[in-house]
This record gives sequence, structure tokens and C-alpha cells, in this order.
Amino acid sequence: MVSLIVHAVLGVAVVALVIRLNPGIFSRPPGPALSRAELAFYLVGLASIPICWYFNAQFVAQYAEPGGNPIWGPGSWSEFITLGYANPAASSASADYTIANVILLPLFTIIDGLRRGIRHPWLFFVSSLFTSFAFAFAFYFATIERQRRHQQAELTVS
Repeated sequence: MVSLIVHAVLGVAVVALVIRLNPGIFSRPPGPALSRAELAFYLVGLASIPICWYFNAQFVAQYAEPGGNPIWGPGSWSEFITLGYANPAASSASADYTIANVILLPLFTIIDGLRRGIRHPWLFFVSSLFTSFAFAFAFYFATIERQRRHQQAELTVS
């Protein structure tokens, strides 16, 4: 269970780092603290964490050995990935998830984030390693929605 706690701490640290590195985006825009879109993205993203973590905790409880290696061996990342391909249905879902999380998420957030002026957009991918893929995408979408609100407010003032 130590590995789950470490993941939680690292997840919070990466999210805090994204916020700290992008103070202009995460400052409060005029109007409500969160738009409906931001709220929806955050709710979906935050809801994904306990759902995914429930299954991660079940995996660790069932497979990990006390004092075991979290990288390889029983209850490790490598076993987690291997079990994701245990049957054709799981393999299909795991392959789809892996392509989306390891290739599409970083490509999209880095290319789009750099175009939008988001500092260190690759950190959204890093956050997915410790939170969930759904949270990382929702966090990114909420970030660009917040940035849109700031830009809209600047246009209104001009």
C-alpha cells in the first residue's frame, strides 16, 4: 500500500506544479470561481480518481507481497500491465487505453498546450501516471477552459 500512497503524493505534487507554473491561467478570472464547463471537467476528473484507485487498491491488496518491488514482480507495474492483457476483452481495452494515455494524451497536450502558451504541458501526461488518464484529460480541458475565460475577459476590457 506504500506504493499507492507514494502515487497519491506524486499526483498531488504534479497537479500543484502545473498550477504553480501557470499562475496567469489559474488566477481567478472575472465572474464565478469556476465556469459550468470547468466544474463539469473537474467533477468528471475527480470522480475518476476514486473509481480507478479502488481497482488499483484491490490489485495491490490481492497481488503485492509485503516489501516487494513496485516495478517488477508480484503486485508491480509490470504485473499490472501484464494482467491488463489477460484476455481478448481486457487486451482490447488495455491497448486502447495505452495508446490514448501514452501517445495521444502527451501529443495533444504538448502540441495544443504550447500553442496556447501553457507552460510545461507535458506535466499533464505525468499527472496521468499518478492520478488517472481521465483526470489528466479533464484537468487539461478545465485548464484550457479557464484560459479561455481569462482571454475573453481581456477582450472585454480592451
